[in-house]
Amino acid sequence: MKIIAENLSKSYGKLTAVNGLSLSVDAEIYGLLGPNGSGKTTTVSMLTTLLKPTSGTATICGYDIATQQRQIRECMSYVPQDMAVDIRLTGRENVDFFARLYGIRDKHERKRRVDEAIAAMDLTDRADDRTSGYSGGMRRRLELAQALVHEPQVLFLDEPTVGLDVAARRNIWEYIVNLKNHGVTIFVTTHQMDEAERYCDRVGILKKGILVNEGTPDSLTSNMKSVITVRAEGNGELSSLPRDTELIRNENGELMFVSDDGSDVLPEIITLLTDRGYKVFSSTVREPTLEDVYLQSVGHVNSDSDAFDAKKFENMMRRR
Repeated sequence: MKIIAENLSKSYGKLTAVNGLSLSVDAEIYGLLGPNGSGKTTTVSMLTTLLKPTSGTATICGYDIATQQRQIRECMSYVPQDMAVDIRLTGRENVDFFARLYGIRDKHERKRRVDEAIAAMDLTDRADDRTSGYSGGMRRRLELAQALVHEPQVLFLDEPTVGLDVAARRNIWEYIVNLKNHGVTIFVTTHQMDEAERYCDRVGILKKGILVNEGTPDSLTSNMKSVITVRAEGNGELSSLPRDTELIRNENGELMFVSDDGSDVLPEIITLLTDRGYKVFSSTVREPTLEDVYLQSVGHVNSDSDAFDAKKFENMMRRR
């Protein structure tokens, strides 16, 4: 296994950011999902040796994160959410700079690896242009080239498609899947549920530092209840719901319920809403998606509770 964590925890005084996390990842794309403040960044920081755990153990490529940081950094790469491209340099110069940082001293070997990494990200034609003229998608691909120049076995990606348009997002994921197909183990954090469902082999869902759900997207959705969505106007109390039915969201005129048998209970829900003074406009019943699994796993969490990070916002906007 390329990534193994056993009872990994991190506390800051009385606050526990990650609580007893255990997981294993190998030769796959593993997506770590969770709202802001759930512990995703802390988890990645510990696994990439940027942060010491309070307790528990973890290994990357067989090396211990507590005692063998140098070996770990030689066998893995980390692409953070914020841009790591120097816009004063060309694409080739950026990748060559990282090759030097990774200790590739031989000039000919370094040139070979730089050229291969740039080609793998389909940037050869623009490699000698200054990156100030690159689009957001090209800069993200260049970051991947920088991360791949020392041929890592494990790649950590933090929100790899944030701020990109639909076409650029799809292209980035095609490159990520290709890396997996060539033997690189990928560990990715994302808020894009559709991307996680489409591209991740397995996902884990964090809530307040605890891994509350894990599995393939198909297995997770197959175990969930039907989803009932009702668009209605009103604010009456909704108690005495039909058996095995739960209200999981009531926002902006949309009520979302889950039930073991959505088609059978939908008429009862409509009757209940009408009796409580709601005006019902439409209703649907469908099979669950990974987003539904996520919502049912984490419950109602205010993902905007974190303090505004002006620097992160500035970096994100610069990439658009």
